[in-house]
Amino acid sequence: MTPALLRQQKLSAQLAATEPKVRAIYVATYIPRECGIATFTKDLTNAINVLNPHRLADIVALDDESLGGERLNYPWEVKYKIDQKSLKSFLDAADYINQSGAEIVSIQHEFGIFGGKYGEYVIPFIEAIKKPVVITYHTVLPTPNEQQKDIIERISAKAKAIVVMVQTAADRLVDVYGVSPKKIVVIPHGIPDITFGPTQPHKTALGYSSKTLISGFGLLGRGKGYEHAILAMKDVVAKHPDAHLLLLGQTHPVVLRNEGEKYRQSLKRLIKRLGLEKNIEFVNRYMSLPEIVSYLQATDIYITPFPGLDQITSGTLAYAIGAGKACVSTPYLFAKEVLANDRGLLTEPGSTSDLTEKITYLLDHPRKRLEIARRAYAYARNMIWPSVALKYLELFDIVT
Repeated sequence: MTPALLRQQKLSAQLAATEPKVRAIYVATYIPRECGIATFTKDLTNAINVLNPHRLADIVALDDESLGGERLNYPWEVKYKIDQKSLKSFLDAADYINQSGAEIVSIQHEFGIFGGKYGEYVIPFIEAIKKPVVITYHTVLPTPNEQQKDIIERISAKAKAIVVMVQTAADRLVDVYGVSPKKIVVIPHGIPDITFGPTQPHKTALGYSSKTLISGFGLLGRGKGYEHAILAMKDVVAKHPDAHLLLLGQTHPVVLRNEGEKYRQSLKRLIKRLGLEKNIEFVNRYMSLPEIVSYLQATDIYITPFPGLDQITSGTLAYAIGAGKACVSTPYLFAKEVLANDRGLLTEPGSTSDLTEKITYLLDHPRKRLEIARRAYAYARNMIWPSVALKYLELFDIVT
């Protein structure tokens, strides 16, 4: 055997010794279901698979046929589907997981994606699983009702580890739900690795070369607070006629099921009443990642004027700071943490005048806007998916 071949075999052995070996199964909503957690799970497992190619992620998808439309055609990695409205389906899935080759179970938790009142089916499901469970909480309510509190307490007691995306959520789990801080790990929301640079080439490519773009994206619903952004644009446009607000994304499927397009139509009526048809535009479709990145790269100011202040995650805001955008947001928990230290501007909830003032300030001061954007981009470097995936794999290794 030649010295070169010996060195190659030695290097291969060293790589094999350091390669992650945990086989995980993930329980969550999953693409092509139009849901933020579905997108999050796809992005997370894609990144994990790159680092752990010999133990590819298996998915147990939470399915809801009541949303209407065609039956979802899931990709190959979805090995099992749960009818989220059937307790028996959850218990059958627990049996499947117990008999699988998975060493650990990663569950993405949100009250609305598990069946029963307040998603109570998650309790017997987790209690039936005989493998170590890691839970990622996408919502941690500050003032839960008795049943909501009981659900979080019981599934937290069963979990080997709990992931949240901001420190505030970790503190809340300890203070409100009595969870042991030893169980809790803060791992940031993942983001694609987007190049920082000028907006003009991207505006030109999208047909907005003469516009100053203000944008917000995500599945549309009343929780977006876009009515305040539209009202704010009246005075913004008076001073900056080239300002153009883009509201990106289709209506949330649950909203469509419950009320159709009432919210979008109310926003359109407001735009017409204010005479802002030329300055505000809807892009009404579910956007692919390349489309989202293109619009973000063209954006000058990103907004999340959400009225609810208890939100502990926001994939849209995470993507925006990851793209190096100057952001204006209401001070919900996630925004307060990631936009602290002059990485963005916070605006009072429901205050049109304050939102107008913050947007106008950034338009009036392009140098300050660039400084904020650079700080946000630097902060978000630890949020890119490879870094987040590595943290999850390290946690899985500790738990098993």
